[in-house]
Amino acid sequence: MDARLQLRVQRYGWDRAAPHYEQAWNQALAPATAAVLAAAALRPGEHVLDVACGSGVLTRAAWSSVAAGGGKVVGTDLSEQMLAQASEQSPQCRFVRADGQHLEDGLAGEDFDVVLCGLGLMYMPDPERALVSMVGRLRPGGRLIVSVWGERRACAWADLFPIVDARVHSEVCPMFFRLGGGDALAQALRGAGLSAVATARIPTTADYADAQAACDAAFVAGPVALAYSRFDETTRSAVHTEYLVSIEPWRVAAGYSLPGEFVIGSARLD
Repeated sequence: MDARLQLRVQRYGWDRAAPHYEQAWNQALAPATAAVLAAAALRPGEHVLDVACGSGVLTRAAWSSVAAGGGKVVGTDLSEQMLAQASEQSPQCRFVRADGQHLEDGLAGEDFDVVLCGLGLMYMPDPERALVSMVGRLRPGGRLIVSVWGERRACAWADLFPIVDARVHSEVCPMFFRLGGGDALAQALRGAGLSAVATARIPTTADYADAQAACDAAFVAGPVALAYSRFDETTRSAVHTEYLVSIEPWRVAAGYSLPGEFVIGSARLD
């Protein structure tokens, strides 16, 4: 997919997903949020940048750790609707619409003690360029902590993408699982010029009470929301059926408990 088109798909897709995102995904994403914060070991007074902040879940948590002593947190995202939600819930933080691959355009002259990116790199056409851009916002000795979804085979909902891609002209998230495989994230962090690189794999489950909740999370509250919004009712019914068949092994009574995996990466700028 053309990089500019991919960014537009992500921007407007997350605009559509914004009203539903936290309710659908907070429970499943909580282990990643906690692991990023633990790795960051934020201290009062530090200045923190949260890249691809979405509705600001990680941003808000970071603020509570650094607020004392003059700390500050800035969040960036492509989606105006996500930023609107984040700003409403975290008026004490500053939010800037910016492409994570080119943070110098929105944050020129600013640097930070810590840069965070929680589950954002998978959506960027050039995640290696994004990491270099994040490093460019770090002060010497600063820390970078990121999370990505792990191995495709470890994420029970992964068939969502081919199900949608079969009905659109190009892949919605063509590189979604690339950094989650093997030691790809560690290599990317080292390639961005960082040291003290460490990674860890964290399991999670996405629990849904019934088929409707599982489908809403998959199609309405996530990265395929833009494509799904353009499907007619017949197509929507078809993709629901295919998706539910794909997650049937994880049915629990009337609902579903879908396993997933995160990779947490941390590093330092010498």
